[in-house]
Amino acid sequence: MAIEHTSRTAVVTGAGSRRGIGRATTHALVAAGYHIAVLDLDKEAAEDTAREVAARHGVAALGLAADVTDARAVDAAIGEAEAALPPIGALVNNAGITSPTRFLDVTPTEWDRIFEVNVRGSFLVTHRVAAGMAERGFGRIVFLSSVSAERGGGVFGGVAYSAAKAALLGFARSLARELGPSGVTVNCVAPGLIDTDITQGKLDEERKAAMIADIPVRRIGGVEDVADVIAFLARPESGYLTGATYDVNGGSHIH
Repeated sequence: MAIEHTSRTAVVTGAGSRRGIGRATTHALVAAGYHIAVLDLDKEAAEDTAREVAARHGVAALGLAADVTDARAVDAAIGEAEAALPPIGALVNNAGITSPTRFLDVTPTEWDRIFEVNVRGSFLVTHRVAAGMAERGFGRIVFLSSVSAERGGGVFGGVAYSAAKAALLGFARSLARELGPSGVTVNCVAPGLIDTDITQGKLDEERKAAMIADIPVRRIGGVEDVADVIAFLARPESGYLTGATYDVNGGSHIH
């Protein structure tokens, strides 16, 4: 059955990586009826994702270079997307960086960098698109948090990463209250152990086996596991879901 596309665009940040959650999410969002704008620090990677989405699904897709920590770069990239594509109806704040550094070893510079990308980046992009969503009476905003924010690290992220991802939980919940009357929903997705470039090669087989044994579904998650939940939250039909956090961790953290 052919997908009926809306006249809306979904913006996904940090979606250049071939094996990342962001790229998988762009494909899943097409099934929810969106055209796609990809923002990534790497312009070639962003354009590659856009080409792949357009070729595979026959939708309009645009790849744009943007450092999400730079307000001017974000404004310029979103401006390009607005000029070339239908109005923005969904935003997935996927861009982020991790850090395994122990708290007693972390420097103020590293701490600030983790917050710059994960929190300031999400703020700048969300701030740029939220007003238009509210004016049009429709919006779906999804933040990528982490199981590390909920259980206090313990996988790959140290204190700085866990703190930054926890900040996004409060950001999303508060924003959900503020934008709800305007038809804009705001939710978080908190992935557990997912097979991406971030985890690739970081686990020896013994530790990997031990971690899988502790996951009730007995496997590491795939990027599609996360992308499908994000796309579900971005559907027009999901308008009564807001201020929530969706755990995608195979049951490794049940609370």
